[in-house]
Amino acid sequence: MFNCLLVDDERLARSELKRLLKMHPQCVITAEASSGEEALQQLTSHKIDLVFLDIQMPGLTGLQLAEHIPANTQFIFCTAFNSFALDAFELNAVDYLLKPIAPERLAKALQKLRPTNDNNNATVHYLAEQHGILLKFGDSQRVVRLNEISRFESIGNHAAVYTPYGKSFIHSSLAKIEQKLDPELFFKASRADIVRISAISHIEPSIAEGGLVAILQDGQQVDVSRRQAQQLKQQFSAF
Repeated sequence: MFNCLLVDDERLARSELKRLLKMHPQCVITAEASSGEEALQQLTSHKIDLVFLDIQMPGLTGLQLAEHIPANTQFIFCTAFNSFALDAFELNAVDYLLKPIAPERLAKALQKLRPTNDNNNATVHYLAEQHGILLKFGDSQRVVRLNEISRFESIGNHAAVYTPYGKSFIHSSLAKIEQKLDPELFFKASRADIVRISAISHIEPSIAEGGLVAILQDGQQVDVSRRQAQQLKQQFSAF
């Protein structure tokens, strides 16, 4: 089940979205907000798993609001304008729906959601650090332990795996990989990268506004999205 927050300054738009979501019982409308400021209050008052948010709103815009949404809360943009799509995906949006929202597009967007880990679900079992993964390097295959992997990078329908023995590839999406990794050990830097926290040597400002670049101990440079930048700083905060 997903506890949902609907954010739109137009009441009719929220009503239409509620009508569409009735076809998806896994989505429970927990709260609504007519502004970004009100949405921030709702996020602190309720346990929210999924936010549907408009972009162009008076005061705090949807893009600005997205930067303050907790990293474990997923969100989908619902807007009448397609010019913000690039910014939306840089913020790790699950999807970007154009109004009027087509029922089939909403259904596809919901299929992209990561499952929630609420009390009704079975305990999540992350891969152990000594878990072995069979990877191919040239003409040979090698069992690599999870604790030897410093980074997973999304490349089309595959993921590149970075190890001390070189780079290999596995046929899996980054979303599926993320579900198996302990968030205490791995950090999702962007839609394209997951890095081992202990492999990060230092952090530098990015050319992209609000972003960061994580420099790994082996010299790799990994872009950190605007939305994840604050969370990464908190990872290395003592207090």
